[in-house]
Amino acid sequence: MRVFISADIEGTAFTTVWPETGKGQEDYPAAARQMTLETKAACEGAIAAGADYILIKDAHGSGRNIDPNAIPACAEILRGWSGGPLAMVEGIDESFDAAVFIGYHSAAGKIGNPLSHTYSTATTQVRLNGEDCSEFKLYSLCAASFGVPTVFLSGDKMLTEDSKDLHPMLKTVWAKDGFGGYTRCRQPQLVCDLIRQGVEEALKQDLGRALCKIPEKFVLELSYKEHRDAVCNSNYPGFKLIDSHTIRMETEDLFDVLRCVPFIF
Repeated sequence: MRVFISADIEGTAFTTVWPETGKGQEDYPAAARQMTLETKAACEGAIAAGADYILIKDAHGSGRNIDPNAIPACAEILRGWSGGPLAMVEGIDESFDAAVFIGYHSAAGKIGNPLSHTYSTATTQVRLNGEDCSEFKLYSLCAASFGVPTVFLSGDKMLTEDSKDLHPMLKTVWAKDGFGGYTRCRQPQLVCDLIRQGVEEALKQDLGRALCKIPEKFVLELSYKEHRDAVCNSNYPGFKLIDSHTIRMETEDLFDVLRCVPFIF
């Protein structure tokens, strides 16, 4: 079994403020270690379910957060960024049996995590087909476009609840809940134990029934904090300005959405 893992940091067990997530900041090493431990737990669960190859995409910030010495021998880790449209699922292809997402966070504008955002902090809301669009939603749809079902998600409680109907066989573990500027966090080792167990259970399901249906059309809307960002980004091909702070694109190709992310988010 070949398993793809994408790992982020803002949805891990205790991250609460931005300095904890930034390389070079005083509190960052503890958060990076927890990201490493949660990813390691996901690997262990995958191996227990029969995985013999795992590719991990370090999908936060510089792409250099997870300690490579902590990953098992059957795993490889993709660090840094190519600049291509796959971004947080760089390296995925049709050869994988399932995808797992670790440490993800709620979408821009959501109240369930003080670190809620979608790809950057420039937007106040991102909507795909009229619904809030998290990074998990966008990149798990990307995985599905390769025929790879997403079966497991860990992150903040609001994200796991918002995402439960996106994929037919999705299992979730929440690491923390949030409101305003606080987080209410589960014990970090407990989170790792739950991830290990949850990934194993998720991968032992009938994966043939786990693939979601991809929409036939995509309407992407972004609302920005700054009016000037909306005006500027409305010039990206396919977008138009629909009010002082919001731009919109309509397309039938998911990769039109994925390609624009580094330029307008």
